[in-house]
This record gives sequence, C-alpha cells and structure tokens, in this order.
Amino acid sequence: MSLGDISTPPLEDWLRERYFAASLDISSSGVLNYTLGELRDLLGGQMSELDDVIFRDSPSTGCEELREVVAARFAPGRAEAVMVTHGSTEGIFLALSALLRPGDEVVVLAPVYYALSAVAEAAGARLRVWELREEDGFRPDLDLLEWQLTPRTRAVVVNFPYNPTGACLDTAGRRRLAAMLARHDCHLFWDAAFGELIYDGPPVTAPTEAEGMPHTLSKAYGLRGIRVGWCVAEPRLLAEMVRIRDYTTISTSPLNELLALEVLQSADHVLLPRLELARNNRAALLDWAAAHDGLVTCPVPVGGVSAFPRFPGVADVTDACETLLQRHSVLVVSGRCFGRADLMRIGFGGGRRVHHRSRTTRPGAR
Repeated sequence: MSLGDISTPPLEDWLRERYFAASLDISSSGVLNYTLGELRDLLGGQMSELDDVIFRDSPSTGCEELREVVAARFAPGRAEAVMVTHGSTEGIFLALSALLRPGDEVVVLAPVYYALSAVAEAAGARLRVWELREEDGFRPDLDLLEWQLTPRTRAVVVNFPYNPTGACLDTAGRRRLAAMLARHDCHLFWDAAFGELIYDGPPVTAPTEAEGMPHTLSKAYGLRGIRVGWCVAEPRLLAEMVRIRDYTTISTSPLNELLALEVLQSADHVLLPRLELARNNRAALLDWAAAHDGLVTCPVPVGGVSAFPRFPGVADVTDACETLLQRHSVLVVSGRCFGRADLMRIGFGGGRRVHHRSRTTRPGAR
C-alpha cells in the first residue's frame, strides 16, 4: 500500500457536509469553542503582542518559547523533545510515518479514531487489533493486548482517554502497559488529546517511554480553529518527522503559535471553565440514559467529552442520525464511522450557543 491508497476517513466524510447543515452540534469530541473576545477576557486583556507578529516561517519544530511552555506543562525538562504541529492530526501522521516501515506489526485499538489505524496501514504496517469490548464498558483489558504482541511488534498505538467512549487506563494499568512493552522491546505511541479532560482524578499523562504523544489545544481548550497541537518524542524521531514535514506543511503559523503561547501560560484559566461545563453535561447525559433504561445504555466516560451509547434493538443507527439532522437540525455521529453501526457517538462538551453556519469553518472534529 502507498500513501495514495490511504482509506477514506469515515468520520470526516460524515461531517464534511452535515456539519454545515446542523444548528445543534452534539457530535464533537471537543469542548465548546471560545470566541476571540472571550479568550481575551479570560487572559485579562492580554495579547497586545499580536500587533508585533511578523508573518515569517517558524522553526521546523515550532518556536522555542512555545516548546518550552509545552514542556513545562506536559514533559518537564524535555523542551528538545517537543514539536509544534498543525493540530494533533499532523502529529499523528508525522510520527507514525516516521516510525513505521512496510512489514512492521502494529497493534491498534478497535473501535478507534480512524487516523490511528489508517496511517499505520498506509505506511505498510500489518495491523493487529486490540479490541475494547462493549461488554466490559470498553475498559481496556491488558490481557487481550498481551495476546496480540509478537516478536515482530514494532509499535502499540493507543488513545487514552479513548475516542469515542471516554474509557481509560488507570495508573496501575499505565505502569503495567509500559512494563509489558519494555519486555517486548517495541514502541508505545500514545494519542493524548483528551488527557486533561478527566472527571474523577488528575489528568492522564502517558508513560515517559511513550513516543509521539500528540496533544492539541482543540479538545480541552475550545480552540480548534487555530489548529495548534504538539507532540513529545525522542529527538531522533523528531528529526525524521521534520524530514517528512518538509514535503507537507514545512512549519506552523507564528500568529497561531503566539495565541497558543498566551493560552498555555494561563492554561487553567482557559481549561477549567470548559472542564466544569463538560462535567455537568456528562451528568446530564448519564441522567438521561438512566431515565430511559431499556431504550439506551451508555458506558460512563472517564475522560474526554464523547460517549458511545447503544439503543437496544437498533442494529444500525445511521437512519436515526439522519432523521435527527433532517427533522431537528441536530448533528450526531453514526457508529459506522468507528466500525460499529449499532452505536452512536454523542458529544457532551458543548453549551447552549447556536451554531452559526456563516461565521465558522469546520474544525478537524475527530
């Protein structure tokens, strides 16, 4: 397989037109987006530096100031291991493309966000599936993972908290995972986009052994439109990622980097209001599911802002999703986009703000 043969992204295909036709979006895996005015107010009227931005290329791995702030929050003492990317999707693409070669075996989750498996497959890897089972509430079973590991395993690709269900490994599970992969001498690639959206404990951090670790300002911070993310990896892997980036985006925007820098310097002021909103929304969603016992079953999301409920007796929810859009202008995601047509992804990170089609562009919704 070549890159030109990469599979069509089912989630993006689903959202491409429907997003602009909906007035109420409960499809997203991110929190309510901020406006620039709201962001300025949260940051105490800062951002006067915007007038001084020079529209030149940033360094290949991002500006030094932003990399240092990212490292201080997510990888203390490792600024040299940080790369700024165009959202976490670019980080996923660059890291997996740099890490994998044809014939490598790669363990991927199922069901899962498509980029985490499709990019590995396009790189020529042979996929082995670590299934997260609905009967377990989609909680990751490390015994099932161990059965998938072989002497040919090059990498294990995970996404915790998990998209689309919000399931996660606990601290003991993360330690066991790291020890397991150390014995097999393979790489751990950890998509950590939802690591700060945790409801009953501290943020989830990937083991220090992990490579890739894409993160983004979109999911927890309500800033999808500026398309700033980052990843943490060993410098040798970053060098390979830069080589590939030189054929695609080359660098990031200095304007977007400055906005990201201002936000991360006051990260909790931006994050905590959205986390509290999502916590309240999660409670409302679970109360709704409990009140309709027998009609809907909804595993409890530990993190993230999406749930993956079942509607007993409905083998394929796609028609119901289309009806919600056509009759009520409500957008949800058919589980077909994750290989599970019997389930529906519902996002609970939003607020009461009406979606204005003419004043927004669709972010990478993931």
